Formats: sequence, C-alpha cells, structure tokens
Amino acid sequence: MTPSIYMKQVELGPMGNYIYFVGDAERREVAVVDPAWDVDRIVEMAQEENLTITKILITHSHFDHINGVEALLGRTKAKVYINKAEAEFMRAGWPDLVKVDSGDTTRIGSIDITFLHTPGHTPGSQCFLVHNHLISGDTLFIGACGRCDLPGSDPEAMYDSLTQKLARLDDRTIVFPGHNYAPRPYSTIGDEKRFNPYLQFQSLDEFLRRGMGIVKRL
Repeated sequence: MTPSIYMKQVELGPMGNYIYFVGDAERREVAVVDPAWDVDRIVEMAQEENLTITKILITHSHFDHINGVEALLGRTKAKVYINKAEAEFMRAGWPDLVKVDSGDTTRIGSIDITFLHTPGHTPGSQCFLVHNHLISGDTLFIGACGRCDLPGSDPEAMYDSLTQKLARLDDRTIVFPGHNYAPRPYSTIGDEKRFNPYLQFQSLDEFLRRGMGIVKRL
C-alpha cells in the first residue's frame, strides 16, 4: 500500500514564488521547500494543519527561494538539505546543513523523497521526486525553463537536465514548479514534453541558438 502523501502548494511573496509542504499525511510530518517571504504565514499554516516541520529542502540558492530559511530555523528543529554543488553559496551560519547528491533520498515519516541534481539555472539546482510528484524549482516551469544567463548558469547543463533527466521521468509525473508563471499551478511531464518549447529542441545546438533568446526574457 502506497503511503499517503501530504502536498500543499502556496504562493508567497512579490515574485510569484511557490513554497511547498510535502511529507506524510498520516503522521503529519512535513518538509518545507524553499521557505521565503512570509515565515509567519508558513508557521501558521503548519499549525492550522497540525503539521510538524522536520526538514527544509532547498531547490537552489537564489534569494527569493531562501530568504526565510534562517527565520524558519529559529522556529523549528528542522535540518536544511541542499545539493553539495550549491552549498558553497549558502551562509555558513545554518546549523545541521545536510549536503546531498543526485539519487540520494530522505524520509519524512513513511514518505521517501529522492533528490535529482538538475544544474543549469544554478550549479546545484535540484528537484525533489516524491512518488509521482516532482517539485521542479526553477529548472522546469510550465511551458518554460529557468533562466540560463545569470551568474553560475549553464545553458548546456540546463539542456542536459531537461532532456536527459526530467524528460525521462514517467509521463504521468505531476510537475510542481517554483513560480506561478502560468495559468495553471501544475502540469505533467507528458504535457511538458508535448507543449513546452524547451523540451522540443532536437539538439543542444538548436537549444542554444533558438531557446536562449526566449529564456533571457523570462
């Protein structure tokens, strides 16, 4: 019997960020993904739902995804999980920082979460796979992908992450992005393979020639 997953998507802040509660629905134990902007509201929602926050999962180190980490650490006993390639960009003052690699897993209650290293937007960008749910951060958006013209970005790595990692997931995998940039809050890998232009390019050269001009405007 598949354990019951708790998944809650919440839009917070001036940049359309999605933060997530994900974990074990029966044990009421969760992680918070990319806590930012309004930690009071994050804590209030956890209390309203009788949730215990035990972990903080970071998709990448950009300010709009991590500016609430320190405040949340001050109000919980959570540990912070971040890809080892991204750890160098983080503040040294975070206690119990757990550096993870692609393929590593962590358990929240009876729910296993797999870390997928998907560089491109940043060197240590990562996604979180929870059964058939993918929290994709700023790697894969609905109909788009993360910017690759920022410091630390790598268009070639993004192409590999999109085509060799995420596109190979089961088409039924539900995609939960890092920002509200689309008319709907989630998608599927199958729909993104059919309709997302960044998953239509047949070669890296085509992705670099045609795709990057659009990415820079996102």
